[in-house]
Amino acid sequence: MDPRPPPLSCDTFVALPPAAPGGRVVFGKNSDRPADEVQEVVHFPAAAHPPGAALECTYISIEQVEKTHAVVLSRPSWLWGAEMGANEHGVCIGNEAVWGREEVCDGEALLGMDLVRLGLERADTAEKALSVIVDLLEKYGQGGNCMESNMAFTYHNSFLIADRKEAWVLETSGKYWAAEKVEGGMRNISNQLSITTKIDREHPELKEYAKSNGWWDGEKEFDFAATYSYVNTARMTTSGGRYCEGYKLLNKHKGSITSEIMMEILRDKESGINMEGGFMTTGSMVSVLPQQPHLPCIHFFTGTPDPARSVFKPFIFVPGITQLLKTMSPTFGHDDPVKKQPRFQSKPDRRHELYKKHESTAVVMETTKDKGKEMLREMQELEKQKISQMESILQNGCLDTKQVVNLFSQCVEEELKIYG
Repeated sequence: MDPRPPPLSCDTFVALPPAAPGGRVVFGKNSDRPADEVQEVVHFPAAAHPPGAALECTYISIEQVEKTHAVVLSRPSWLWGAEMGANEHGVCIGNEAVWGREEVCDGEALLGMDLVRLGLERADTAEKALSVIVDLLEKYGQGGNCMESNMAFTYHNSFLIADRKEAWVLETSGKYWAAEKVEGGMRNISNQLSITTKIDREHPELKEYAKSNGWWDGEKEFDFAATYSYVNTARMTTSGGRYCEGYKLLNKHKGSITSEIMMEILRDKESGINMEGGFMTTGSMVSVLPQQPHLPCIHFFTGTPDPARSVFKPFIFVPGITQLLKTMSPTFGHDDPVKKQPRFQSKPDRRHELYKKHESTAVVMETTKDKGKEMLREMQELEKQKISQMESILQNGCLDTKQVVNLFSQCVEEELKIYG
């Protein structure tokens, strides 16, 4: 087996004080997926469910819980879960594809993206979300095709989970896992295992399983990434891969990482963080989580590919939010090729309204340079204006819920006007 994973994945970042100023936690993620895959931004309100209810995830049904929290998600529009998102309690999660010594399960189970959404719907802190994910992993396992295609694309998952107070990295290999509480103010994950010897929580049989496979002798200090994958952990932050590049970008801005800096990192093409090609950055997210509980958490989403020519639009949880129609893909119910057996025999048009207009604008930017430059300037101006408005809310601690109930949707309308 080739020990090197395909160079396809995502990058997720977190900065906590003092790496982020102003008593705020800043979270960011680029979702790197097949270039023709549509990513939608959707909101689901908190809900109560009857005892014994079943929940249909992407491939399997599991037991539903009594109460689920409100969530906002950025997700590939063909599946149930999410690449990244946040809940009403200020918990944010992003996941990554990782590979290692353990074979990836071909059978259908929970996708890593399902686990992202389940963690957000069921937990009100980062560590509780971690517990939700590992409990579900133990009960149902992870597996199934992660791409809308009859070509199989499967992987294990790692997760970066943050809230107003702390952040955790959770990395998995089949049903086995290790978790690290983030210390030192900042952390990033990419498409490789990165937890080494600082393990704060672990699967009870993690070390025994490694010993039984001959991956660890039980004598030397246990290093999760070195044991469960082929990573040279001594060179992780100097090897030149995307994990290393992300680490360098965070370090460069240590002490001054704001939402704008995080957006700048996600837009960086030279490092490969903003990915181009057959796999590209199809959606991006940045969240600001103030440590003061009376201040709102603010979540910015693009809902469109390539953050360098997309607008990060703000979302705040308040009562009465309606569905985000212009960034919501069409649905096909039981006729969806994902739901039929055999799966993925055809691919419907899943483009939402913002995606379509953004796609046309990208063509204009490529072909009519002057017009493209003007449009990009207007997009940047709109984003700057929204960041400034959000900063004002955080500085003044004053939130008019009526004004922000349609905050994201109104910003989408303003972006659509630019596209004409």
